[in-house]
Amino acid sequence: MSILTRLQRSTFALPVAALMALALLLISEGSFRKSRNAAAELTTKSAVRVDVKNVLGYMVDAETAQRGYLLTGRAEYLAPYRDAVRALPTALAQLHRHYAEQGDLDTRMAQLDEMIQRRLSYIDESIRMYDAGQNARWHELLLSNIGKEQMDAVREITGQMLAAEAQGIASARQDIDDVALISRIGIAIMAMASLLVLKLYLQQRATLEGQVGALRESVRAELQSQVDTGNREMAELAQYLLTAREDERSRLARAMHDELGALLTAAKLDVARIKMRVTTASPEALERLAHLNETLNSVVALSRRITEDLRPSSLGNLGLVPALEILARDFAAGADLQVDCALQAVALNPQRQLTVYRLVQEGLTNIAKYAQAQSVRVTLAPRGGQAVVSVTDDGAGFDMNTAKMGSYGLLGMRHRVEGEGGRLVVESTPGAGTRLSATLPLDIAPDTAPYSKTDSETDTGGPMPIA
Repeated sequence: MSILTRLQRSTFALPVAALMALALLLISEGSFRKSRNAAAELTTKSAVRVDVKNVLGYMVDAETAQRGYLLTGRAEYLAPYRDAVRALPTALAQLHRHYAEQGDLDTRMAQLDEMIQRRLSYIDESIRMYDAGQNARWHELLLSNIGKEQMDAVREITGQMLAAEAQGIASARQDIDDVALISRIGIAIMAMASLLVLKLYLQQRATLEGQVGALRESVRAELQSQVDTGNREMAELAQYLLTAREDERSRLARAMHDELGALLTAAKLDVARIKMRVTTASPEALERLAHLNETLNSVVALSRRITEDLRPSSLGNLGLVPALEILARDFAAGADLQVDCALQAVALNPQRQLTVYRLVQEGLTNIAKYAQAQSVRVTLAPRGGQAVVSVTDDGAGFDMNTAKMGSYGLLGMRHRVEGEGGRLVVESTPGAGTRLSATLPLDIAPDTAPYSKTDSETDTGGPMPIA
């Protein structure tokens, strides 16, 4: 008959089981208390080590501050010294409370106190001599070995204290390890059973998560496909609308330049002929003819400005950089603002040149409407395979988190820039101005020749004929 069977049938089985449970409970309680006491001792000694290191750190800070002040004469170097003088009494008081009943270590605390006071007095005396202009004396004092001996003594004492605390920490850790070793046996048995249950749970969870993940990925892929399709269609539509707008502008500019310009020129010629034939007429008639001529000149100038806004002739005739300079100069004169330009030639195709021009034009228009700025800066430069253009003002700015960013001008410009493979960024802070910047990919051909027109464009920006 086996021992297990005998115990099951024996009348002493229950008392033996109860005694074993009681013994296990006593062992567990004893281990808990011993572990708790060891942990408390470990915490205390660790805190003391920190205090000792802090004391040593304060002394190093004071010594460094002394040297910095004596070498430079700058008062700010004394801040660490003053902080150390204020903090040392508290740190030393904490160490005294810990070492009050520890014989040899308490003697070391007394030695540490004495060495710290000597070192601080030495530092204070050298600073006092420096402030009093006794350069030879503080220099001689600094070159002596007194400070080094004092600091070496401080380091030696704190090193001994740290070693003692480290030994105590090692002992406390050993106690904790012993307790943990006893607990590991029981924990190992429970861990085996727990691992079996955990394995079954993880298998079921992995299966469920796999099914949920596959469904989520399928839904996400479908949604992403729909979003990508919608974004692509929106971008294509926006690009088409922008292209259509530019084509319409070109048509209107061409009509104004060719048809309205011809009519105004003819009208001015007629006025000139009439004026030649009515030289003997009344002064009132001559005055009216002069006024009519001035009115026609104003209409011609207005027609030119409108034509330039619709399709800048400077971009087609001179190139991007001169066109931007003319745009900035005209804006500065009209808005009475200081406009600084830092423009470099960049390699962009005609469509991207027009995009840059419209971006700067939109930025200047917004500044005139809303910014209340005093100065504006326009930059254009190549950087890392990209053309970087920016318009910056020092105006009122706005809060990016609360301001409505759906401005049709900026929204259209964002679509235009992104349609050319670029990126538009708007940065603003209330009271600190606004910065509108964009990056566009560079092309192979350098921007050294004037802007060339596409098939949908016509030379609409040339000078309007004037008689």
